[in-house]
Amino acid sequence: HVQLVESGGGSVQAGGSLRLSCAASGNTYNLCSMGWFRQAPGQGREGVAVIGIGGGRTYYADSVEGRFTISEDNANYDANHTVYLEMNDLKPEDTYMYYCAASRRSSIGGCVYGLGTQFDYWGQGTQVTVS
Repeated sequence: HVQLVESGGGSVQAGGSLRLSCAASGNTYNLCSMGWFRQAPGQGREGVAVIGIGGGRTYYADSVEGRFTISEDNANYDANHTVYLEMNDLKPEDTYMYYCAASRRSSIGGCVYGLGTQFDYWGQGTQVTVS
């Protein structure tokens, strides 16, 4: 099993920046990708950005392209794995609960991922409020 713990949310004025962190622990050796999703009360969950573990390709939602950057800390790849979401030029419409998620490799070791693919592990979420 994999545990995900997010941090870095908060309140900021429009035009400001925040950096979210997601630390993965447990059986991280079999992870394929990690990503960030966001959701408002009563609405569906939206994919924001995803990255392949070990330097894989990144994908972004059109609404955040050019403003948000997802990256990973693989300096200690054999240890707990951390993914970041750098959010710049924040807008009031970026106000959501942000969730970190991770996907496993398939049973034969394959890794296919994107904003709309299945993710197997989820964090508890961190609130971002832009005014």
